[in-house]
Amino acid sequence: MAEEVLTGGRKKDRCVTGIDALDNILDGGIPRGNTVLVTGSVGTGKTTLCMEFLVHGALGGENCLFISVTESCDRLMDNIIPYEFFDEKLIKEGKLVFVDMPVIYAQLGLEELEFEMEEVDVLIDALSDIVTELQTKRLVIDSITSVCYRLRTQEKIREFILKLGAVLSAQGCTSLLVSEISPAEERYSLFGVEEAIADGIIFMGNLERRGDLLRTLQVVKMRGTMHSRAKYVLDLTHCGVLLVPLLKGGSVAGGA
Repeated sequence: MAEEVLTGGRKKDRCVTGIDALDNILDGGIPRGNTVLVTGSVGTGKTTLCMEFLVHGALGGENCLFISVTESCDRLMDNIIPYEFFDEKLIKEGKLVFVDMPVIYAQLGLEELEFEMEEVDVLIDALSDIVTELQTKRLVIDSITSVCYRLRTQEKIREFILKLGAVLSAQGCTSLLVSEISPAEERYSLFGVEEAIADGIIFMGNLERRGDLLRTLQVVKMRGTMHSRAKYVLDLTHCGVLLVPLLKGGSVAGGA
């Protein structure tokens, strides 16, 4: 699922997310090989959006990988079964693969609560090997914040994201990194480093309107493409993620 569009006189390969409104916002999709921060507070739909991104990729014939850092993959798979577009054969055929990060840590002998720089390189090499072996074209790490807790310093976080992003981009793998922040946070990542290094930021939040709590989505930045920076109301349905423009004054297009 890729499209080529002209960018600066050159053709730029796009990773079409399969979420129609999001692809329209991004003028055709995420530039292939980008590392994108999907950030927001709890309950804003970050994991669901990332999961749909992978499922659409798998349905289009791409090998997709979900690396779960905190929640078990078995529980995550239970959450995608209600979607009308999901087909269990994607998992059976290896088009959609789930891996628990704690298993990777254990296999690498990374047992300390804080990684040294050498261990950061070991982890990057291991993730690169998995992507190469599975020929992964779409990757989600949920959450990158939990990995950063093991890195601790801005230097190691910067090194990890820069090196991992470069390795994945070289393999044509488009990656979504889930970032967890508090509702009151004035930046897009916990440590402040992630947002500066990432190629893109998709910010997901909550908006209170007439007593209801609405989920919202806004593309703050995306290298390699023109894109809308407008805020959209997000709805999670059995048909997938739906986005509706949020008009000035807080009203929703279509009278919702």
